[in-house]
Amino acid sequence: KKSEIWKILILDHFTTKLLSSCCNMSDLMKEGITIVEDLYKSREPVPEMKAIYFMTPTAKCVDAFICDFKLKPKYKAAYVYFTDYCSDELFNKMKQSCAKYIRICKEINISFLPQESQVFTCDNPGAFRSIYSPHCRQDKGKTLETLAAQIVTLCATLDEYPGIRYKKETVFDDTTLDNAKQLAALVDSKLAQHYEMDDNGKKKGKTQAQLLIVERGFDPVTPILHELTYQAMAYDLVQIKNDTYKYKSKDGSEKEALLNENDELWVKLRHMHIAEVSEQIPKLVKEISATKKQPDSKITISGLAQLMKKMPHIRKQVKTVHLNLTEDCMGHFQKNVEKLCKAEQDLAVGSDVEGQKVKDPMRTLLPVLLHPHNTYDKIRAVLLYIFSINGTTEENLNKLIQHVKIEEDREFILNWKELGVPIISSLLPLRDRSQEETYNLSRWTPVIKDIMEDAVENKLDTREWPHQSESPAAWNGSGAVSARQKHKASSQDERRSGSRLIVFVLGGISYSEMRCAYQVTQSVKSCEVIVGSSHIVTPVELLDDIQALSKPSPTKETFTVLKE
Repeated sequence: KKSEIWKILILDHFTTKLLSSCCNMSDLMKEGITIVEDLYKSREPVPEMKAIYFMTPTAKCVDAFICDFKLKPKYKAAYVYFTDYCSDELFNKMKQSCAKYIRICKEINISFLPQESQVFTCDNPGAFRSIYSPHCRQDKGKTLETLAAQIVTLCATLDEYPGIRYKKETVFDDTTLDNAKQLAALVDSKLAQHYEMDDNGKKKGKTQAQLLIVERGFDPVTPILHELTYQAMAYDLVQIKNDTYKYKSKDGSEKEALLNENDELWVKLRHMHIAEVSEQIPKLVKEISATKKQPDSKITISGLAQLMKKMPHIRKQVKTVHLNLTEDCMGHFQKNVEKLCKAEQDLAVGSDVEGQKVKDPMRTLLPVLLHPHNTYDKIRAVLLYIFSINGTTEENLNKLIQHVKIEEDREFILNWKELGVPIISSLLPLRDRSQEETYNLSRWTPVIKDIMEDAVENKLDTREWPHQSESPAAWNGSGAVSARQKHKASSQDERRSGSRLIVFVLGGISYSEMRCAYQVTQSVKSCEVIVGSSHIVTPVELLDDIQALSKPSPTKETFTVLKE
């Protein structure tokens, strides 16, 4: 900072996403950053300027970095910051090639993506294939190591040293699925190593936090159901890529909106049922009607969007984007999703709206198969049928596959066995939530919510949820522990009361499961629930990933510099 004012910041794909989730260009400019560049792209040399490299400690990134200095240096000097632990091999490679240009080389322990206030991901959709595909057995160990290192940086950022538990391994067809157990052991040993080498030179003791690790197969129902809460429904039914929603405004021009924590209305609405979100609209209609002296009936959602442009104070209150998105969701719902939801809920819950047990699930499934729904919707219904009866016969399965016309793509169904969810399986017993107030087409509750509540109340069965390592006291989620056992409060602890529960789902998490973290935190208050995964999945993305498990691996990626 003393020698020069302006610097260049060079990022890889992951750190670009990471910084975008935390700050914008004006924040960077305040810190003296004038240009942000892509590590992998061909860049003009600026030999009089210093460059800050913020990157993941991978061979690909290190090779790209060396390229900038090996022949003719692009910059005056390099300040290198890694998201995570850099191996001696990579560090020595950099040292040998361009040591004289490196002013700083530091690991800053933040290799997870803060997706939302209570949700994080490791931004690694490829982890699903590495862990569950029979073609990638050799990659699994490395992937689990990487995920463990990322989870450790999350704990370090939160200043937590949690007790760790995992969902007991599944034994199926003489195969033991023990990825959660392996990951728990890796996280535990890496955490011990991290807190052994703490900057303060003091060994940190376990804090009043708990980390639970489960595999995707623990609840196959939730990620494939049609959900009717706003966020889950929108990501399932509407084309939203990288959290960007594209829509046409009334004048026909293409618009884009980012659905993230900066949109206060999105944060307020995202976990509401679509019926409640729609209820917010008439309130505004009334407000505008009073202003315009028009009867309510004449104002539609589209008309409301037009009126809003002329009314600045209301434009701030509800954005056109949410009117469009709600309209999009409802369009899909009325067209075919409403018909699917009743059958899906009956199959998932095992009883109808009146609470009557579904005696013949095939009778519930047939109308879905006979209706001209798209193939994905039919596959989702067939899977729910199979899960509801804990498996079916091969003969029946073949009939269903023929009926849906996926003879060439039967892996959509068969490959669930790789997740320990075979076509003959026994699923977790579900908590009775029939007394809770719900919508008829939203009666299913994700299994993860039961797990979170049991963990907070210290009711998890130790046979089903073995301890990899324990917190210093019997953990009850209330944050109340004896004075003797309480560790010295850090500034982090003073900012919150109570304990933290971190739940990590290996192999993808759904938007419905993300919502549960907020619901349980809200109802318990004394415990903050944080949920994370290798990545976030929509139902269709998960089905595509499942189908691809039995396909041979694509060729390995290598580093190449992209020309502008």
